[in-house]
Amino acid sequence: MTTAPETALDSTKRTPEPELDPEGQSLGNRITVFFFVLVPLLALIAAVPFAWGWGLTWLDIAIGAVFYVIGGLGITVGFHRHFTHGSFKAKRPLRIALAIAGSLAIEGGVIKWVADHRRHHKYADAEGDPHSPWRFGDDWRSVAKGLFYAHMAWMFLSEEKTSPKRFAPDLLKDKDLVKIDRWFGAIVLFSLLAPAVIGGLITMSWWGAFTAFFWGGLVRVALLHHVTWSVNSICHTIGEENFEVRDRSRNVWWLAIPSFGESWHNLHHADPTCARHGVLKGQIDISARVIWAFEKLGWATKVRWPNAERLAAKRVSV
Repeated sequence: MTTAPETALDSTKRTPEPELDPEGQSLGNRITVFFFVLVPLLALIAAVPFAWGWGLTWLDIAIGAVFYVIGGLGITVGFHRHFTHGSFKAKRPLRIALAIAGSLAIEGGVIKWVADHRRHHKYADAEGDPHSPWRFGDDWRSVAKGLFYAHMAWMFLSEEKTSPKRFAPDLLKDKDLVKIDRWFGAIVLFSLLAPAVIGGLITMSWWGAFTAFFWGGLVRVALLHHVTWSVNSICHTIGEENFEVRDRSRNVWWLAIPSFGESWHNLHHADPTCARHGVLKGQIDISARVIWAFEKLGWATKVRWPNAERLAAKRVSV
């Protein structure tokens, strides 16, 4: 496979930083992020005790967790690190499996997803970026508007459509991926209905099917979507900059586990083709461990692991 990943270091000039608080982040941005992300999350957590035993069971959680992991790793390991950036080569069965697994996340077909993300890297936080939270300005009102846009509104409001022929020509030449992309609608139905079928068969009840559909289908998809979208919005707004980049990509530690390591976003933009994003001590990167396992099994080859000299050259001085 021939890929054409873009690096943040090749993008346009870095946008001037807004006025910062003593800790290095805009206080208004911190407050905006809190209300934008944590308040809805706390509301969801609060709803769990009320639903427990009536509309939520351990079976629903188990079904949702399994589908969350499969779809989430399909996005992070497959759509992102393999198909978009070519961080490793995958044998044909694994390549097909990753494309199907990523499609189960219901974040769009593999070809469009890859095209949008390659475009994002080419114009990261500059004109042409499909989902930069800084497109409206640096003050808190603009950031609030930009966060919503970068998080999800860009998919509905943007009039700029990414060209697959320009940004994903290699995927268009892969007949298997074109077929999987064409069958995306059927994969969506399976992703939503399979939890219901499993829950119904195990409990032998329509109620079991319904609760599994709700929690293992709808809630699971919504949660995975917001975690993925948070990498586009939150991880370009607040967090730590451990490596020099020309955009505003940052590391957000509290998203590391639910995003399978994708929230170590600063290193990713500094070295996009690297198979591991969490390269510093204590930075958990589940996706990198999965790729490591694939390599040990002989399913993945030519893995682009971190290069110490390259990392040192880009390290931000403390």
